[in-house]
Amino acid sequence: MTIAAPDADLWTAPTLDPAPGQLDAQVDVPGSKSLTNRYLVLAALAGSPGTVRGALRSRDTDLMVGALRALGAQITEGAEASTWHITPATLTGDASIDCGLAGTVMRFIPAVAALADGEVTLDGDAGARVRPMAPILDGLRGLSVRIDDGGRGLLPFTIHGTGSVRGGSVDVDASASSQFVSGLLLASARFDQGLTLRHTGPTLPSLPHIDMTVAVMREAGIVVDSSRPAIWQVRPGTVAGRDVRVEPDLSNAGPFLAAALVAGGTVRVPGWPSSTTQPGAMMADLLTAMGGHAHLADGVMTVTGTGEITGLDVDLHEAGELAPTIAALAALATTPSRLRGIAHLRGHETDRLAALATEITRLGGQAEQTSDGLVITPRPLHGGVVHTYHDHRMATAGAILGLRVPGVQVENVATTAKTLPGFTRMWDQMLSGLTDGPVA
Repeated sequence: MTIAAPDADLWTAPTLDPAPGQLDAQVDVPGSKSLTNRYLVLAALAGSPGTVRGALRSRDTDLMVGALRALGAQITEGAEASTWHITPATLTGDASIDCGLAGTVMRFIPAVAALADGEVTLDGDAGARVRPMAPILDGLRGLSVRIDDGGRGLLPFTIHGTGSVRGGSVDVDASASSQFVSGLLLASARFDQGLTLRHTGPTLPSLPHIDMTVAVMREAGIVVDSSRPAIWQVRPGTVAGRDVRVEPDLSNAGPFLAAALVAGGTVRVPGWPSSTTQPGAMMADLLTAMGGHAHLADGVMTVTGTGEITGLDVDLHEAGELAPTIAALAALATTPSRLRGIAHLRGHETDRLAALATEITRLGGQAEQTSDGLVITPRPLHGGVVHTYHDHRMATAGAILGLRVPGVQVENVATTAKTLPGFTRMWDQMLSGLTDGPVA
């Protein structure tokens, strides 16, 4: 893990002073990154123009737009910045693509690039160059796609596209990330023979994200058979161009809803779907288990807390992205917590398990790594710098801790722009709803 220099930009997290106030706020959360980037890929592969409305505008999604444009798709901004109009075109190579730190870009674009006619080179930030890529690269090689990566299974690499992919059957070990499955599935209707994909590894994290991929593919008219465990069969066919609207990002809503438990009071998030494939929907049940009360009515998720937080023992295998938020709450709880099933978080923007353990301990807490998660035992916390390791969810975890602990400073809070631009402004606006107990 890389820790920022001592003089790096620091954001002092607002603290409730002198005691938890009564929070009463509504937070409008922008669109889901996961859905935005899936919709964009399918729109670029479609047989007719389409529109994505309510899209998240962030570094990750702008990188996806840049990647698809580099491959030949015409993508223009609508009357609102959250609207994209996409006109598919013949995919072309001779392109260089910047993946930044976006897992969805580095893992969804290779199969799309394989359909282009010409060489496509993918690279990203320094942190992206250590994230595993071998499963998707090996999967494409199994479909006769030529790839040069120096045998490293990492960025950077070059795909030698021929304008088509044969398709067929391939085995992939996606134990490290569900994105390896989604990345192959999203482009597979354009393969000559479609795709039969079998996951061969011992575990499959974040299965709801694969369910999300299958759902949006079916919505676009793609025939996907997922009736057998860990096997997906996609028929070749035309992807329908559509006009779609993106749901709010439920995982990004998590830190704001969590604030209700820390502060005491209520936070509401409108636009919450009654049914969804987003793993972030688990947040309501998790916050309830930690002492809050969650209620969905008329599309508004309302979470109320008392300021007292209870620890929990939970398997987050299907929603590992929620772990930083839950870990921050666990560090402020009255009883210990165990977070299980999240060994795959070691391969995210940073090793999130090591990062969370390090930063909670740095503030005086007790957080121990296990083989597949964390055990967090509440201890009195003190102020200090929370390092983010260029990881947006580490930054929002620091903000949660700062609500209760004076003197918490978050290094490089701007990394939240990866999925949630304007986070600090939204955080301050939420806290302006405190009716008692000023914010320091």
